[in-house]
Amino acid sequence: MFALLCWLWATNTGVIEPMGLVATAPERVDEHFTRCGRGRGHACVIDGDTFKLGDRKIRIIGIDAPETHPSRCAEEAAKGEAATARLQALLNQGPFEMIGSRADLTDRYGRDLRTITREGKSIAEQLREEGLVRRYLGYRMPWC
Repeated sequence: MFALLCWLWATNTGVIEPMGLVATAPERVDEHFTRCGRGRGHACVIDGDTFKLGDRKIRIIGIDAPETHPSRCAEEAAKGEAATARLQALLNQGPFEMIGSRADLTDRYGRDLRTITREGKSIAEQLREEGLVRRYLGYRMPWC
């Protein structure tokens, strides 16, 4: 029943956010984010749905951004760059909170799965509303 409710909620909103007893305690983040690359700092943005904090990679729950490395076509590369730049700008607007689900704290690549919010507003939903990313419901669709 819980899985069905999550699916229905995800279908309507596109972002599955951990709630109540299944959610971890909020983790407050107040960092300045750069773009990731050789010699970059503690906090950096990898692409439009993933960033780093120290040794941790954080994958934002519920969205799929166009790939930047490697992209599959010039259009995907341009969209991926726009999503990456916007995520960096949003993360740099001030402190935010990360919340995970006790059921799925990491993905198959070892990235921490987290919902990112600032003052109760989902950053994933903002990126989606701006047309820079789309819903992620368990499978990737091509951007080209």
